[in-house]
Amino acid sequence: MSVVLRGMTWEHARGYGSVSAAAAAYRAVAPDVEVHWDQRSLQAFADQPLEELVREYDLLVIDHPHIPQAAEEGLFARLDGAGHDDELALLAEQSVGRSHASYAHAGGQWGLATDAAAQVAAYRPDLLPEPPRDWAGVLALAEEGRVLWPYKPVDAYSSLITVAAGNGEDALRAPGVFLSRAALGEAMQTLRALARAVPASCAGWNPIQTADALSEGDRFCYAPLLFGYTNYSRAGFRPHRLRYVDIPASRRGVDGSLLGGAGVVVSAQTEHPDEAIAHAFWLASAEVQAGAYFDGGGQPGNAVAWDDERTNADTLDFFRATRATLEGAYVRPRWTNYIDVQNALSPLVTAALRGDLDDDELRARLDAGVRAHEEGK
Repeated sequence: MSVVLRGMTWEHARGYGSVSAAAAAYRAVAPDVEVHWDQRSLQAFADQPLEELVREYDLLVIDHPHIPQAAEEGLFARLDGAGHDDELALLAEQSVGRSHASYAHAGGQWGLATDAAAQVAAYRPDLLPEPPRDWAGVLALAEEGRVLWPYKPVDAYSSLITVAAGNGEDALRAPGVFLSRAALGEAMQTLRALARAVPASCAGWNPIQTADALSEGDRFCYAPLLFGYTNYSRAGFRPHRLRYVDIPASRRGVDGSLLGGAGVVVSAQTEHPDEAIAHAFWLASAEVQAGAYFDGGGQPGNAVAWDDERTNADTLDFFRATRATLEGAYVRPRWTNYIDVQNALSPLVTAALRGDLDDDELRARLDAGVRAHEEGK
């Protein structure tokens, strides 16, 4: 009798098509194991507590900030010491930037980076021969009415961290402080200028909506900060292809972009831990990442796939052209309640960009949120 593993991922070709295509290919590798994936919208996925999901599913695709809480609450199976340590060491060597390390906590490895992403830039090569490479060029192009930028709360928050880090100060590193007055003021000056120059509707957009708008019309040609989606750089996905490149350079070059991506984890309550862990390692392997996973629409987390000639040829060099940004990306704090803090603080940044808060008010409220986290630990 076959072992049936159930997985949950997010609703997009990158999230679902990738693992579904890999699951079909896995039947040739492990004929007695069937892997069935479900998908939900990002919001629906985020709204259901992990403790419920691990009761329903053997495998989950999640974002790395969930790892500390899940590890400390015993929600995920530990992947080191599970009979795959040689593979684990190889995956650590094949990490894109700090993606692999972001799924570790308290001396254990709780997930594998199957998807690597950070905020990058995107443009339409048929409308813009060369994209701007620094913020002065970005703002000049924005003043021409040709730039889009998603700044709904989580993306505005991410952009603030990215720009401040590029200028030289990492957010959330000092006790009780989100960013210093000078660092927040300098970053917000750039972001306010950008917000004034892009359509007001961008305040409610996410990266997918922005990439859709860039790829479907002829007015807008560039976005300076959005999480990359390799799907939009592939032929036939949308009417026009996007080319993704490194973020605009600041004092630290293209370092400092907020690290995103996704990884596969195994439920601690699975009835088939050996089979689920084996599938997770297979899914994260270089051959699968550059093969069935990529072909299904995935954005690999394995550096071998990022170096692959075919994956780059099929995506207008998506991987090579954004690799420097990924290698220098900023990793969010490893707090057990980090997601709650991010959810609470993100709307403040969008509110400030809409003119509802000045920089002093924004800084005071962000710092208060950080202190509340520290007092609640």
